[in-house]
Amino acid sequence: MTNQPLVRIRETLGDARLQEAIYAATGRLIEHRRQVVAPEALPDYQELREQARRIKEHTLENLDAYLEQFEAEVRARGGEVVWARDGAEVADFLVELGRRSGARLIVKSKSMTAEEIGLRERLEAQHFEVVETDLGEYIIQLAHERPYHIVAPALHKTRYEVGEIFSQKLGVPRENEPERQTRIARAVLRQKFLAADIGITGANFLVADCGAVVLVENEGNARLTTSAPRIHVAVAGIEKLVPRAQDLAVFLKLLGRSATGQPLTVYTSILSGPRRAGERDGPEQFYVVLLDNGRTRVLAERDKRETLYCIRCGACANHCPVYRRIGGHNYPWVYSGPIGQIASPQFQGLTQDPWLPFASSLCGACAEVCPVKIEIPRLLLELRAEVVKARTRERQNRWERAAFRLWAWVMTRPRVYEALSLAAGLLASEEAGPNWLRRLPALLNAGPLRAWLDYRDLPLPGRSFRQLWRRRTAKVRE
Repeated sequence: MTNQPLVRIRETLGDARLQEAIYAATGRLIEHRRQVVAPEALPDYQELREQARRIKEHTLENLDAYLEQFEAEVRARGGEVVWARDGAEVADFLVELGRRSGARLIVKSKSMTAEEIGLRERLEAQHFEVVETDLGEYIIQLAHERPYHIVAPALHKTRYEVGEIFSQKLGVPRENEPERQTRIARAVLRQKFLAADIGITGANFLVADCGAVVLVENEGNARLTTSAPRIHVAVAGIEKLVPRAQDLAVFLKLLGRSATGQPLTVYTSILSGPRRAGERDGPEQFYVVLLDNGRTRVLAERDKRETLYCIRCGACANHCPVYRRIGGHNYPWVYSGPIGQIASPQFQGLTQDPWLPFASSLCGACAEVCPVKIEIPRLLLELRAEVVKARTRERQNRWERAAFRLWAWVMTRPRVYEALSLAAGLLASEEAGPNWLRRLPALLNAGPLRAWLDYRDLPLPGRSFRQLWRRRTAKVRE
């Protein structure tokens, strides 16, 4: 790990207020989820997870056919599909659309895909006013930060900090009550909705057999973003497809429960094209931008493509002991937590942040709660192996190889292992106390061992399992 991420992580660990905010917020989400997925609340929860995984697996196996079907269905309903290789192509399309339609103000609902390509910043650089309409995203926009969490972007902000941000940026009296803060944001955003020319959303799901964009939310801002402006543009990754409308029943039961602990989110919108003749609501123009941005590269890796199963619920981050300590901003890309640890290296390349797959305890909590059963620990191990292979190609370290060979030799010889365990027990008695290894001669604290000790300490060796077993069996015989 380079020094800069390590410094930021240490600052986060030393910030008591931030630690409390992260732990309290994720703790609430964990408890809410636990209640709604309990057997008495949802008896078929495990069956739904397995079914969701099979649907995702089938969809990715036949993604080309479902993408073509989706495009045909959108066009049959009066919409247009735009294919984009990367963020630059998405921005180019929207800039050209905005200039052609005379748009100046764009409202945007929460979208991790748009965040992934820096869409708001790209459009602002072309002199468009772009306003985030999700309350958490709006707070983050005013604070000039990026989201802290996939579902709760302002998770790290206290109500007092939000009050200060609103007072400074909006010129309103400082309010610390969340209800009053919400009213302040609503008053500002309502005017933006009424004046906006273009509304941009992401998509929770895309339905191939009816060309529909599905949005789930709790605030209603996405629904206004899609209906108040005269143009609606949905930007979605190509992996968001599901084959049939009836497949939504599976995913909607899982998404709300995994994300916020709700049986179902407050608003579920299924949108398929522009306003029809005789309809009073809806946009005049409807576009779906299908984004690649590295997804086809991930798709080609059959042993790792299940990363694309993710439905962006954030449950893995909530349960991850690493995320709950270091928070969202210490992950290098927009996706934080365990899903970020497997998505970022695959989308951006292992050389970008090679330390990331190692920032995990491999406890398996992420896999236990993932609604589509992504095997995150397995993928982390595979990515770690790739990092090690790449490093080995870059610089051959004969001492490291020799150390692991020696370790393997010892671990396959029980008597040698037992003798060394006894020696370690004599070397570090209980009187040695914590951090005993750090007080050994400087020779032992050099090189790789010193780096290892920067992040952890070696516990005092106690009685081995063999010793404990012998003692127990001896007592039984007596």
